[in-house]
Amino acid sequence: QLQLVESGGGLGQSGGSLRLSCAASGYAFSYGAIGWFRQAPGKEREGVSCISSSDGSTYYTDSVKGRFTISRDSAKNTVYLQMNSLKPEDTAVYYCAADPDYYCSDTELLWTDFHSWGQGTQVTVSS
Repeated sequence: QLQLVESGGGLGQSGGSLRLSCAASGYAFSYGAIGWFRQAPGKEREGVSCISSSDGSTYYTDSVKGRFTISRDSAKNTVYLQMNSLKPEDTAVYYCAADPDYYCSDTELLWTDFHSWGQGTQVTVSS
């Protein structure tokens, strides 16, 4: 059974950095993709970034391009989201999710395409 556990959230300063981790168990890193999503109060869940297991292809939503970097460590079954140049508007609950069939490309990342979810981790960026 697939389990995803996020960690690394917390309070960050505007312009600062945080790194989120998503540890997966019961998941074969040789297929599918893992994505990061976020949801701020009163807003819809937004796709932030994803990485494909097959070839490492990535996707970033426009608002985080150049600031966030997604990476994976297959040996640790862990995907990371390095968040630099944080902004107050990055404040949200961040979730990682996995899907065995998804491939990350230029297509908008939709939470409805992912079927296994972690519990989420709060990121708060102060101005």
